[in-house]
Amino acid sequence: MTDLTAESLRISEIFYSLQGEARDSGLPTVFVRLTGCPLRCTYCDSEYAFYGGERMTLAAILDKVRSYPARYVCVTGGEPLAQPNCLPLLVALCDAGYRVSLETSGAMPVEAVDPRVSRVVDLKTPASGEQHRNRLENIAALTEHDQVKFVICDRGDYEWARFTVDQYSLTERVGEVLFSPSYEQLEARQLAEWILEDGLLVRMQLQTHKLLWGDIPGV
Repeated sequence: MTDLTAESLRISEIFYSLQGEARDSGLPTVFVRLTGCPLRCTYCDSEYAFYGGERMTLAAILDKVRSYPARYVCVTGGEPLAQPNCLPLLVALCDAGYRVSLETSGAMPVEAVDPRVSRVVDLKTPASGEQHRNRLENIAALTEHDQVKFVICDRGDYEWARFTVDQYSLTERVGEVLFSPSYEQLEARQLAEWILEDGLLVRMQLQTHKLLWGDIPGV
């Protein structure tokens, strides 16, 4: 059993807001943002989490999470799985009774993540500049409890994502396939029209938190 007072993680921020993306969009959620990421996507909105942060024990993280009135927790980054102690944190959050999601770039192995966690795997499109980092072996480990996200920057990204969804039968494998327009890069209406024209069985999503508060940390 993990000693929650001995193991630690470097944390960029812990905050309480509405979930802005994925299956639980709109629900009050505690976000635990881990520091560090090996990727450098062109559209990254959390570059401030690449460095710095505060070292916290798992026990201190859980205490902070408990200080907020939410039953949903999202562990995000950066790339949270770049820190090995992310795995015991996820276990501890599930054991504490929280409904937990993990936002991961898809560049790190996801097989060891607690099966109670909904893994939101971001498959990187060509315009992200990090397509080569996709660990496609992860797809075989995903189930209907998980979600796959594509951030779409342009028509080329859309066509690549559409092909990938079909190639790996993602709408049959996972619970949600999410298409999101890159913030201030692709008009949301344009993406919506492409999805409708092709009759894709995907969920288009907008980043609700940015619509409400803008592109700032801590929301």
